[in-house]
Amino acid sequence: MDLPLDYATLKVIWWGLVGILLIGYALTDGYDLGVATLLPFVAKDDRERRLVINSVGPTWEGHQVWLITGGGALFAAWPYVYAISFSGFYLAMFVVLAALILRPVGFKYRSKRPSAKWRSGWDWALFVGGFVPALIFGVALGNVLQGVPFEIDRTLRATYHGGLLGLLNPFALLAGLASVAMLVVHGASWLVVKIEHGPVMDRAAKFGQIAAIGVIAFYAIAGIWLAMAGMGYRIVSDVDPNGVANPLRKEVVVEAGAWLTNYGKYPWMILAPVLGFVGSALAFVGLRNKTSLSLIGSALAATGIVGSVGTSMFPFILPSSLDPNASLTVWDSSSSHLTLFIMLVVTGVMLPIVLAYTAWVFKVLWGRLSADEANAPGTY
Repeated sequence: MDLPLDYATLKVIWWGLVGILLIGYALTDGYDLGVATLLPFVAKDDRERRLVINSVGPTWEGHQVWLITGGGALFAAWPYVYAISFSGFYLAMFVVLAALILRPVGFKYRSKRPSAKWRSGWDWALFVGGFVPALIFGVALGNVLQGVPFEIDRTLRATYHGGLLGLLNPFALLAGLASVAMLVVHGASWLVVKIEHGPVMDRAAKFGQIAAIGVIAFYAIAGIWLAMAGMGYRIVSDVDPNGVANPLRKEVVVEAGAWLTNYGKYPWMILAPVLGFVGSALAFVGLRNKTSLSLIGSALAATGIVGSVGTSMFPFILPSSLDPNASLTVWDSSSSHLTLFIMLVVTGVMLPIVLAYTAWVFKVLWGRLSADEANAPGTY
């Protein structure tokens, strides 16, 4: 059957769509994670903590659709990537899942009893549920940029040779700190536009400004590290973009600075890191003045920083540090032509519905939240 789009075009479209889903998660649930991370530091008593918690209480559950959809898209579009990453990062993902489970339990149970000790314990659980995923997501991206220790044999069976502690290397931890800082800025920006003026907003703006400076510093250091260290992969053989999925049909070399070559080859990609820096600077200014510019800036920063990982690595998706030739790319690790096309049709129907629903929820719930409203019966 002849399909309207050729195989190579569909592969690139799905590379972009998976990136959009990851950015969508960072923009929506990202500020939930950031607010949870800030909770113990910006709220000093139970009344203030309920104000912070209820600023995200009505919407956080709906944001999980981006994470679930992103994982599903990864499984359907890039089965090799899904299999190797989810098995190799299994323990790290288990930690993330355990931390994320604390969030719904914390929201539902913290106000069931008036005990200060009870509520404080759940507040710290909410902090863990925000900080740990934010850190590990960044650590995971840092490891992907360095290359993941797996190999693929002649029967296309993959074997992962790493461990949980091996993920906690210096560059990955730097990426993790950048991720935490980025989401703290996003969370602080949300509090600035969502809650009433007062001490909680003042503290959020203060911590957000510090985090914005941290984002710029960590992001710049990571860029220099990528340019100067022996980090980066390059395909040196011919590749058939319309070929079937077989990661072993190419030759790859490790080359310092290779992750930055795309910005010369495709000049439009430079927009991603520019957004990362400019957005962080705008967020800093917005937080300093306590205006909605902070949320616009933090959203641009998150879009640019997450996007820069994909643009830097293209066409690589999951490079191998043990056998560079086994690295997974857009061209050789995708599902079949028909599968990608059917999924594109389904996504063309469902993604606008998700976007419309999300926009509607924000429209209905938009407006500042007061401490009285946050502490009313029936709230978290």
